[in-house]
Parts: sequence; structure tokens; C-alpha cells
Amino acid sequence: MALCGLYGYRIGGGTAAAALNFAASELNDPPLEEAKDYGLKLLKETIRLAEWADGVIIDKLLNWELSRVTFLDKLILELALTEMVSMDDVPEKVSISEAIEIAKIYSTQESPGFVNGILDAVYHDILNGTFKGPGET
Repeated sequence: MALCGLYGYRIGGGTAAAALNFAASELNDPPLEEAKDYGLKLLKETIRLAEWADGVIIDKLLNWELSRVTFLDKLILELALTEMVSMDDVPEKVSISEAIEIAKIYSTQESPGFVNGILDAVYHDILNGTFKGPGET
């Protein structure tokens, strides 16, 4: 739901809440209110941290430009990176696994491996104490 909300926000503009509500309305089964609340929190934080997340992605790209990354892969990575640094109750490995599964469903055949590679590199930086979160220099 958060990916669809972020996609709608980036494509159509408006507010994060409106984009997420539209995404939720398109689901076969209406989401629980707590799921919508979590999705909106993640969506707003992802929008706020987009520039930081793009910098992290660029830092992990080897011989690639951000412009070559598919739009959906970029959104999936932004959401996962935001969840990894902003949602303390979600372990990093869970965020990574969810991002890979989302990439399998919504993006290209190569996307799950690509998403895994970027997020795994970030995870190792976190473990090594070399990762710079938002606002850190």
C-alpha cells in the first residue's frame, strides 16, 4: 500500500494522505486502520527523506547513474531505506526481505537482486558502524 501511495504521490502530486487513501481504496480487502496509519507514517517519512535516500542509493551504485535505475526500484529502495532508519520496531532484515518481495511482484526480473544488493550493502554499513543516517555527517 505504501508503494502504491508513493507512486501516486510522485506521479499525481497532492497530499500523502490522499495518495495513500486512494491506494487503499483500490485494494480488494480494505486495510486495517493501523495498517493505514503505519503506511501513512512511512509514506510521509519517505517523502521527507527522499533526497537523503537518493544519496544513499547513488553511493551504493557501482558504475551506474541514478537515472538508469527503474522508477519503481527507486521507490522501493526509498521506502525500504526509510523504514530501516525510521521505524525502530521493524528489524532491518525484515525491511530488506519485504523490499525484495515487493520488487518480485511489481518490478523487473532483475529488480529483486538489484534491490537486495543495494540494501544488503547498506545493512553491512549499519553493522560496521559506517552508515550515515539522515542528518549525520
